[in-house]
Amino acid sequence: MKRILLLSICMLVAWSLRAQYEAENKAFKAGERVTYDLYFNWKFIWVKAGTAEMAITNTTYNGEPAYRTYLQTKGNKRADFFFIMRDTLENIMSQRLVPYYFRKGAEEGKRYTVDEVRYTYRDGKCHVDQSRMRRGGKTRTAHDVSDYPVYDMLSILARARSFDPTDYVPGQKIHFPMATGTKVEEQTLIFRGREVIEANDKRRYRCLKLSFVEYKDGREQEVITFFVTDDLNHLPVRLDMYLNFGSAKAFLTGIEGNRHPVSSRVD
Repeated sequence: MKRILLLSICMLVAWSLRAQYEAENKAFKAGERVTYDLYFNWKFIWVKAGTAEMAITNTTYNGEPAYRTYLQTKGNKRADFFFIMRDTLENIMSQRLVPYYFRKGAEEGKRYTVDEVRYTYRDGKCHVDQSRMRRGGKTRTAHDVSDYPVYDMLSILARARSFDPTDYVPGQKIHFPMATGTKVEEQTLIFRGREVIEANDKRRYRCLKLSFVEYKDGREQEVITFFVTDDLNHLPVRLDMYLNFGSAKAFLTGIEGNRHPVSSRVD
């Protein structure tokens, strides 16, 4: 009986901690699927590089209902002549947007890496176990403990989609810790304002413009600028990415299974 009581107390503590990190999902539902065209800029030449797809499905994790987000980029032969890029990202999180697991497999040029992140919640803290495997090299691991929620690339996107931007002003910053595969780093999103963007589905959308930035030697460096629909879905319409070998863009081509009407369409 004492063991059962102790186990029950431990479970209640874990649930209480996780509840601190929970957030209401207001933006998406299982069955959502979004597709994109990819373009690379190679020495001032824009090249159609391939496609990308992001989908959200229902799954279970440790016996609990959860969401699985899957993002895959596929290059074409024309783009491979300049630069090979194959990325597959997967995330599992609770239905209250608490991250459990993240994986990123990335083939970029001659480099291939696999990042994995596992989140556990105990002792009043978020424990983050990370690993990075390189082709032909050693696996690097890290363990971090945080008093605050820690996110990855997909879980912060899911969380941000449920933000209410009504009172945002240009220049406003949102800070959050993110697992990179080797360590936890403080990251910054900056709200840049609102614009009308034309996507590759031949439609125009009212969008919120945000920048994901890094700071090196005290200087701000743009990593990704993304435009999301200014409606309850907050779907990415366009992404401008600044890479080591140049730059890339992704343009929306299709939306399926969206939770809310796409009221941001201009025409």
